[in-house]
Amino acid sequence: MKVALLSESPADEAALRVLVEAVLSETIVLVQPGLRARGWPNVAQVLPAILRHLHFNTDAAGLVVVVDADDSVVHTAEHEAPGYFHPQCRLCQLRGIFRKTQKRFPPLHGRDRVLRAVGLAVPAIEAWYLCGQDVQVTELAWAEGQALGLAPYTRRELKWRVYGTDRPNLGFEIQRAVESVRRHRGDLRRLETDFPQGFGRMAHDLRDWRQTAPRE
Repeated sequence: MKVALLSESPADEAALRVLVEAVLSETIVLVQPGLRARGWPNVAQVLPAILRHLHFNTDAAGLVVVVDADDSVVHTAEHEAPGYFHPQCRLCQLRGIFRKTQKRFPPLHGRDRVLRAVGLAVPAIEAWYLCGQDVQVTELAWAEGQALGLAPYTRRELKWRVYGTDRPNLGFEIQRAVESVRRHRGDLRRLETDFPQGFGRMAHDLRDWRQTAPRE
């Protein structure tokens, strides 16, 4: 399957490729999105242009987008209600950009639109990397701490736990990211249990692709 990936850094995208292939149970062919992003605001800014590029200039089946939640609102099951949109939830915002950008696209390259899969790493993608190794790092723990105004850990602490520093060089960051997610290739249940909205929703989107994506 031909797939494009968009996240906040090359390290995030390297890990994301492993996870996407694990969910789909197949090797993907990467399609270049045409633009790169660095950080949350930039992902949202370039997404419309990337969707237009992928739809009109490529035969990519889908686009997977993952961003960090940072201190924003955590996506919840309530956000899944038909027609619901939380303006401070980044997952809701990204889905909204997909809808708004693609609504007038004509069918092209054998598909009506580029398929969507959106994930939200709570509070950062390093939390996913620690899944199964640090039982205190979960989506629920972060959301409960956020509600109380007492974060159970900081994003900087997560980086230290994964890399041994909060400023890893890119090569080492990619190495640790890929090593961390490869542990889950055969069984994604722990990731979906500990991060049910941020990771689980992305996995659900991807599994839906199996019925709708054009086959090679």
